[in-house]
Amino acid sequence: MSPLRTAALAQILGGVIAVFLVQIAYPRLFAAPLVVAAIQGACAAMVSARLGAPKWWLGIHLCFLPAALWLTRLGQDLGIAPLWYFAGFIALLLVFWRTDRNQVPLYLSNAATAAALASALPDAPCQVIDLGCGDGNLLRRLAAGRPDCDFVGIEHAPLPWLWAKLASIGRTNLEIHYGNFWRLRLDRFDLVYAFLSPVPMPRLIVKARTEMRPGTLLVANSFAVPGVVPEHVIEVCDRRATRLYCYRMSGDRQ
Repeated sequence: MSPLRTAALAQILGGVIAVFLVQIAYPRLFAAPLVVAAIQGACAAMVSARLGAPKWWLGIHLCFLPAALWLTRLGQDLGIAPLWYFAGFIALLLVFWRTDRNQVPLYLSNAATAAALASALPDAPCQVIDLGCGDGNLLRRLAAGRPDCDFVGIEHAPLPWLWAKLASIGRTNLEIHYGNFWRLRLDRFDLVYAFLSPVPMPRLIVKARTEMRPGTLLVANSFAVPGVVPEHVIEVCDRRATRLYCYRMSGDRQ
């Protein structure tokens, strides 16, 4: 079952359980919709956990209905037209674009990470790609610091891609593409950078080993490849103690 269907099922079952519990235990609570919504959120979170959903979904289930109800009341008090809520939904959709399917949230690499990654680049001119480049900030920093290298970013979420595309105008050594990086071959790149999530890492290392040339480097931000020992790890001096796991490609095609 897809994560989105699992989430929808958890919300529905959570609502049914909450209504049943309130009706049996204390029907007067129906006069306090926020309390009932909080109970529904707790029930939905428990159902989600039983269905094996990722832990980060639990907070979403806990807050979803109470937040929706609170925002509805706030909008009524402030005279906010419902159309603005729809516009907000569309904006979020354009930013996070089917995160439920690829299970890769929008992560942005900071300046410290860009500096650490720059230290991993070869001294000679090279080609670098960022898989899921977001707003392209990391690539713009790298492109400015290494004008002798060519940088490519690919992003599938429309709004971050547009931001990255517009912000890269005028940089001759930086290209931003829209699309799915799983359909892009990696054989021409000397360094592949990925800040994704734990879910796609096993598939990514297989793709890298199949397509990348011997001696090239796969750098994974924060999420290591399970069961594979990196050649080395770069410790980034930032608040979140970022770690860059570096995997050198051998001549073996696996």
